[in-house]
Amino acid sequence: MEMMTPERVRLTVAEARTLSVNALTRAGYDDEQAGYIADHVLDAALCGYEYSGLPKLLNVFEHRNLRLPRRRLKVVYETPVSAMVDGGNSCGMFALMRAAEMSIERAQQHGFGVIGMNNAWMSGRGAIFVETIARAGLIGIHTVSSTRHVAPPGGAKAAYGTNPLSFGYPTAGEPFVIDMGTSAFMSTDLQFRERRGELLPEDVAIDASGKPTRDPTVVRTGGALLAFGGYKGFALAMAAQALGVFAGSGSDQEGNYGYVMMAMKPDLLMPLADYRKQLSETLARIKATPRQPGVEEIRLPGERSLREREKNLREGIVIDRFIYDALLAVRPGLVPPFVQ
Repeated sequence: MEMMTPERVRLTVAEARTLSVNALTRAGYDDEQAGYIADHVLDAALCGYEYSGLPKLLNVFEHRNLRLPRRRLKVVYETPVSAMVDGGNSCGMFALMRAAEMSIERAQQHGFGVIGMNNAWMSGRGAIFVETIARAGLIGIHTVSSTRHVAPPGGAKAAYGTNPLSFGYPTAGEPFVIDMGTSAFMSTDLQFRERRGELLPEDVAIDASGKPTRDPTVVRTGGALLAFGGYKGFALAMAAQALGVFAGSGSDQEGNYGYVMMAMKPDLLMPLADYRKQLSETLARIKATPRQPGVEEIRLPGERSLREREKNLREGIVIDRFIYDALLAVRPGLVPPFVQ
């Protein structure tokens, strides 16, 4: 650990992972789940998303579902190309990576794999799941319906989740990854701003009376986030919500969480090598678009994250000292044991 200032510290990748795993195992997660969750938040941090990095572990430890009974993941229905999985009240950062692995197994064998999951919470950054699928030479699609944080256009109360959509595609080089929330601001970033005592940007949230607010505590305790792009963002959110129902959100303990994970072989329609080549050529053509004055680069979705990861793998990550101290101080036994 390198003390940069009294408020900020730099950790090597190994130090950050050890800090994360130790906090998770102290809280009561087994080695397998602690490893999955730690790798998830560490990758978010490496990709430049500090709020989805190590601070997100504190969100896990404070989540209302953490202290409810847990069960092992259970397949409740399956076909050769699909499975419906009861997440058993698991942290989604673990459960959804298992869903990604299950979709890959089916797609590699049958050309297509779709996994539905419910009864899991806090799935984290969807990019990591679809990137994993893309690195297996498959096209990945992931949708989420989540707990209620967002008001529909014209609404004065949260009615649906931030409902992110994620896509991963194999290319001749690094996977092409698109990962986006359908809200104007993400709930994890809201929690991070609240921890830091920072205000939200303008026009991303309302209070309980429907008036604009920048106070994250006001939003969390009765207000709501807004959709990005008005009705267009709302429409995308409803598409994710409908797929959440497909994934069994109606049988979730809160009726909120429904996750779909899909993997497809490109050679369902064309040889994988041709797909990689043609997509890479398409992306290169778009990047080569003539630029407006003052624009240095046409940047594709996911490019900034890849560059940040390369840099931070060399240099390590930086976090707030109070986050570091809080992870060292995690109390034992927060996570209940599995039940039958």
